[in-house]
Amino acid sequence: MEIKKSTESDKTEIRNVHIKAFGEEKGPEIADLVEGLMNDNTAIPICSLVAVEENRIVGHILFTKAKITETTESVAVQILAPLAVLPEAQSKGVGGQLIQEGLIQLKKAGIELVFVLGHPDYYPRAGFVPAGALGYDAPYPIPAEFAGAWMVQELRNGFIGRVTGKIQCSEVLDQPEHWRE
Repeated sequence: MEIKKSTESDKTEIRNVHIKAFGEEKGPEIADLVEGLMNDNTAIPICSLVAVEENRIVGHILFTKAKITETTESVAVQILAPLAVLPEAQSKGVGGQLIQEGLIQLKKAGIELVFVLGHPDYYPRAGFVPAGALGYDAPYPIPAEFAGAWMVQELRNGFIGRVTGKIQCSEVLDQPEHWRE
């Protein structure tokens, strides 16, 4: 399997991955979100990676620009949203490889914090920890029973515990329906 940056010619396959991964009910909404984020100037810079196996895209991950409000410090922030793997390729490490390669590329690009709203049993395996308890508020309130789903990873030491605030995401992602776990 190869992890590489997505290209314009990958758009149809990326859409298909998200629809199949999230199902017929939620998949089209997630695929539309991805398309919107890829064209959202407030989401730039983005990191869009695909997992390719036997000349077919089996997974996709997208990281987009965010910022911390209510702080006086400048911090380079990204949000991981979404991650999708074709059902037949799940449980084979594809998602983990996409996350790790994305984090490597973001660290090289000078990103300091990465946030995700996702499954609290999955993302900690990649080094994410609950963000709310560390002073990072999601763009929209997360119900207490799902607080563990709002997570952060520090890519450069010294920010967690020193910088806190509310996360502001790109315009396309800044919709309440995208903040339900």
